[in-house]
Amino acid sequence: MGETLVEGEADSSLPAGSLWLVATPIGNLRDLSARAVDVLRRAELLLAEDTRHTQHLLHACGIERKPNTLWSLHEHNEHSRTGTIVARLRAGASVALVSDAGTPLISDPGAALVAAVVAAGFPVSTVPGPCAAIAALSLSTLPAERFCFEGFLPARAAARRSALEALVNETRTLVFYEAPHRIVAMLEACAAVFGAERPAAVSRELTKRFESVYRGTLAELATRANTDADVARGELVVVIAGAEPVAEPEQRRRIDALLVALLAELPVSQAARLAAQATGVGRNELYARAMELRASTEPSADG
Repeated sequence: MGETLVEGEADSSLPAGSLWLVATPIGNLRDLSARAVDVLRRAELLLAEDTRHTQHLLHACGIERKPNTLWSLHEHNEHSRTGTIVARLRAGASVALVSDAGTPLISDPGAALVAAVVAAGFPVSTVPGPCAAIAALSLSTLPAERFCFEGFLPARAAARRSALEALVNETRTLVFYEAPHRIVAMLEACAAVFGAERPAAVSRELTKRFESVYRGTLAELATRANTDADVARGELVVVIAGAEPVAEPEQRRRIDALLVALLAELPVSQAARLAAQATGVGRNELYARAMELRASTEPSADG
C-alpha cells in the first residue's frame, strides 16, 4: 500500500501531471469525504459535467476556485477538450474530474478522457465515494454478490425491449438507472420480458429527504408506479433479480413438458410467451424449442 495523507500532512499541491476522479454526493452533501474536499481545493484544473452544479458544491464546502480553473466536460465536448487537457497535464498541471453526482464515468462522461490520459502515460487516481447503483443494490434485499450494471435502457420501446431480451437469461442481479418520465414504461417492459413475478426494487432520491425504496414483483412495482405519482419523482435506480439458473437436464425436461402441454392448446408464439413468464427463460429460446417440439410431434408427409 502507498503512503496516505492524514490531516495536517497534506502538501500544498497535488502531484504534477496527475488526473483525479473524485466521487461527489448523490444527495446529502455530508457524504463528501475529507479527501475529496482536499483534492477539489488543491487541483489546478477542475473538470465538471455541469459547472453551475459543481459551483454549488464548492460553495457549500467553502472552496473558491481561481478564474478559468473550472471547466465543463460533458458528452458534447469531451472529445474536443481531451487534447487540451492532456496538454495541461504534460505542462505539469494537476486535474480533477467530477460528475454532477456520484462516481465519475458511471453512466457519466469521462471514459474517453481517462483512456487518453493513460495512453499518454500520466497517472490516474480515484477518490472513491457515493455511487447510486451500489447504494440501491445494498438496499434492494436482492443478491449483491454478483451483479450486472446496465445504466440507462434505450428510450424507444422497441430498442428497450431488445436490450431487455438480451438480458433475460442473465443470472446476476441487474441494476439500471431510469428517468422519472420513463419509469412506468420501463417497469411494464421488464415485467413483460422477465416475467411479472420477478422480484425487484425501485429506489428514488437516495440520501435525500424523500429517500424511498419500493420492493415487490415487477408487476406490483409497475402498478405502484402507475398509481403513485411519488414513484416517478426524483432520481431512480431499478434493481431486478437475475434469472434462475437453468439446471440441466432436469430443468430442460420440465420446460419441454410445459411447452408440450401449452402447445396442445395454444399457438407456438403464445406457448413460448407463457412459458417464458413461468420459467424466466428467454422467449426467443423457448420459441425455437417449441418449434422443434411441434415439428417432432407433427405427422410426416410420408405418413
